[in-house]
Amino acid sequence: MAKVQDKAAGPTPLRSLPAGRRARPGVVAGAAVLALVLAAHWLPVAPLLAPISFSRAVTDRHGKLLRLTLSSDEKQRRFTPLRDISPLAIEATLLHEDQHFYWHPGIDPQRLLKAAVATYLWRGRRQGGSTLTMQVARRLYGIDSRTVTGKLRQATAALWIELRHSKREILEAYLNLAPYGGNVEGLGAASELFFGVPASRLGLSQALTLALLPQSPAARVVPGARPQFSTSLGVARQRLLSRFRAAHPGAGDDAALAAIEAPSDAQPLPFFAPHFVEEVLAHAPPSLGPAAELRTTLDLPLQLIFERTLRQYVDGRRAMGIDDAAALLVDVNDMSIEAAVGSPNFFDVAHAGQVNTLTAKRSPGSAIKPFVYALALDQGLIQPLSLLKDSPADFAGYDPENFDQRFVGPISAREALVHSRNVPALRLAAALRPPGLFGFLAAAQVQLPEPEAYYGLGLVLGGAEVTPEDLARLYAGLAIGGRFRPLRRLLDDPAPSGTELLSPEASWMTLDMLASNPPPDRSFRREWTLADRALAWKTGTSNGFRDAWAAGVLGHHVLVVWLGHADGHGDPALVGRELAGPLFFALVEAMVAEVGSLGVGLARPRALVQVPLCSVSGALPTDACPRTERGWYWPSVSPVEACSIHRRIAVDVRDGHRVCRGHVGPTRLEVDEFWPSDLLRIFAEAGLPRRQPPSPEARCAVEALAVMGTPPQIISPVRAVTYAVRLSGGEAVIPLVAAADADVRQLSWFLGDRLLGQGDARQPLLWSAAPGRYVVRAVDDHGRSSSRDLVVDLER
Repeated sequence: MAKVQDKAAGPTPLRSLPAGRRARPGVVAGAAVLALVLAAHWLPVAPLLAPISFSRAVTDRHGKLLRLTLSSDEKQRRFTPLRDISPLAIEATLLHEDQHFYWHPGIDPQRLLKAAVATYLWRGRRQGGSTLTMQVARRLYGIDSRTVTGKLRQATAALWIELRHSKREILEAYLNLAPYGGNVEGLGAASELFFGVPASRLGLSQALTLALLPQSPAARVVPGARPQFSTSLGVARQRLLSRFRAAHPGAGDDAALAAIEAPSDAQPLPFFAPHFVEEVLAHAPPSLGPAAELRTTLDLPLQLIFERTLRQYVDGRRAMGIDDAAALLVDVNDMSIEAAVGSPNFFDVAHAGQVNTLTAKRSPGSAIKPFVYALALDQGLIQPLSLLKDSPADFAGYDPENFDQRFVGPISAREALVHSRNVPALRLAAALRPPGLFGFLAAAQVQLPEPEAYYGLGLVLGGAEVTPEDLARLYAGLAIGGRFRPLRRLLDDPAPSGTELLSPEASWMTLDMLASNPPPDRSFRREWTLADRALAWKTGTSNGFRDAWAAGVLGHHVLVVWLGHADGHGDPALVGRELAGPLFFALVEAMVAEVGSLGVGLARPRALVQVPLCSVSGALPTDACPRTERGWYWPSVSPVEACSIHRRIAVDVRDGHRVCRGHVGPTRLEVDEFWPSDLLRIFAEAGLPRRQPPSPEARCAVEALAVMGTPPQIISPVRAVTYAVRLSGGEAVIPLVAAADADVRQLSWFLGDRLLGQGDARQPLLWSAAPGRYVVRAVDDHGRSSSRDLVVDLER
């Protein structure tokens, strides 16, 4: 019987096996779970959002959003750390989406069961029952959770995420991935889109509204140029508000919470300072990563003021043909760009509004001249009151003119710079020791594509093209005492140290000269700027009237203004002082109205002192100078030259002639002005003839007076120029012109020992020259002389 029972029992059950051979399911499952947990903790963990592409946020210095770019998958998705999200928004989201978020392991069985019964058993409105973690899993791994299989995959992925990541990281991931309608994802982008504020500043009313959108964004957000909220949002919002009041008794009693706060009237997402932002994005350091927020140096309130002022100025002058302009404001303390307007209207396709003129190379005209004077001050060639000559001159065949095609004769360095006289600036540039203006610009990192010989002295008049950013850097160099540094666009970039190319003394004196430049509109008053000194500014007009400039230093700021046309064509209206100057001061006034003060500028170096200087010559006065004025002087550097215009001479009281050494008879001493003949000619042409010094008495020996004064300076024939005659055997008619001292009445011209002719020192002598090589010599009536080589050749 027992055998039958044993046979009937069949194979021995597992539980009857020896203990050493028994496989317990609970132990196996526990071991598997333990292995899973250990693997989750020991395997390397990448950030939860590492595979997600985010938009790049560009903000101003105060954190105000300027631009939110699209992510690689065409989403407006701004990464916002959990610490930068309003606690109200976090709590409203948890109350609506997952009240037990901090207690469940990634899934909520009760919610899943309830959702399954409602969806499949009662055939009601479809419910998901997903926790925040499950929603993160679905979006991260692209899981289709509408099927049972998909829901199981979603739950498994949620458990895995919870094993490997903290609750804060999961919550942060959800708030950065949740959909808010259209292509907007994440609370950071939604708060800017709907309410125009960062996520950290969301109020309760706004937080309640945004918490409801991810559940059904298509039904609750009405698309359009400015998305609106649908009326279906109201009922759900009231339920969430009641839930919030239950969790916080006494909170949220304001009646305004009952209404859905409408989106702001701003544009869908900020699109400020487009040209500036494009530059920031193009040069963003790779080390920051593609999702890092770029906090710039821009000051958005100032930027908007600049944009409005510039646009209104251009619109008011479109009848003149003006359609393009740009402006740049730099704080020289750290070289940060505070306002940058690349065109009046970025969306003006007809006038190439998307072209950023701030980075386009243009001829600066006379706006580059201050650096010639700064170099001359540094090299001890001049001081601000030094007398310069604005008279006809030749520079190896280059015969320059002034903008007004006139010469004014003697002029101080200060006045020559302020009134932008070309010839004095060219004379100074020609006298500079190396490296000169070209070397200075190269050292200041101004990119000049051609060698120095290509530009020649034309560089002084704007012969090399620079960008408005280049010009801003150059003027900023003056403003900080001669140190030239690159511009900053990102607030976290360290302030550059730069390169010292000018002395603080030369920089300060240059700015002091520019500060005497009067504004173009007399209605502007210096006290409006609240600065410690007048604005130091300069205008420029390029050759062919293609560009009008104004650039200057205001307190610790540099402002550069440009007007012209995107295609570079000329326009007679494009004159720096007449067109760019008024815009420059309009921007200054608008800026002062916003910030109140332009700040303190460069302090005067202690080495500079004020000394008496001759009012006429600007040189150190002698006892012959009738008047003096105080001017800035740099001891041991500024030129040590005594006044040579005023000379005390002895005159015969009987006939008024200038006496010679050894004269016998009564004399008197008088002071006369000794001007060169080229300047005397300019005085005469202007209707302001100068009295010439008395002529010497006839019996004077030449050598008795030759020790005084200067020899003639030959102007024509021009140095290094070959004069051409026709093949028919004609002759070249060459004017012989020289600048002689004031006591010279007559010049004699010689070819070797042969006299070519004599004439008034202020008039040219015409000479007909056959082909050949010659040396002409000019001799004044005191025996002083100079010579010049020239070549006359057949016309080829």
